[in-house]
Amino acid sequence: MKLLLTSAGLTNKSIIKAFEELIDFPKDKVRIAFVPTAANVEEGDKGWLIDDLGRLKQQGYGCVDIVDISAVSKDIWHPRLEDANVIFVGGGNTFHLMHWFQESGLDDLMPKLLKTRVYAGISAGSCITGPTIYNSVQNLFGEKYNLQIKEGLGLVDFQFIPHLNSPYFDKIREEYLKEAAKDLKEPVYAADDNTAVKVVDGQITVISEGKHLIYNK
Repeated sequence: MKLLLTSAGLTNKSIIKAFEELIDFPKDKVRIAFVPTAANVEEGDKGWLIDDLGRLKQQGYGCVDIVDISAVSKDIWHPRLEDANVIFVGGGNTFHLMHWFQESGLDDLMPKLLKTRVYAGISAGSCITGPTIYNSVQNLFGEKYNLQIKEGLGLVDFQFIPHLNSPYFDKIREEYLKEAAKDLKEPVYAADDNTAVKVVDGQITVISEGKHLIYNK
């Protein structure tokens, strides 16, 4: 299984290189299915979502399809994910995203899909890959949702925390993360917007032109 977990997508040359090493396809043959579902309940300006998609477009990949799993039925989204060689899951509300992975049935399909595809995540799209999404470190974001969902996809055995030191998330700081991580047994990888975590068959590599923190390793 190959995954690239990012805070803000393809933000620098090191992350782009790591992404393309995972894909191992010519750029014009890369087919990306971008899942924007997490953004649906976020209020206000969506410039950040446009930027995330823009960075994919700038790289010249063959196809970037937008597949909202909450907006269309399985018989529409499933073939489009199967047609892709990358499933790129965008950011937004982590609980809303996980709710729709469960509601749509995509959570059960992911292990099979990822036998032959790369998973890439941005923010919430990275957070859901861990064992849980309702825990002491994830709760530092203060996300609100009408359903309390605890479990993540369990694709990796650590917690990924994006937006380290971001001005938009004032508790994603070393002093808060250090204390919150004490309540967890699994490792915690906190990454800023210039950092990614690459996972290949369980082997973890941090790709960074910025700052990251690791706890419980």
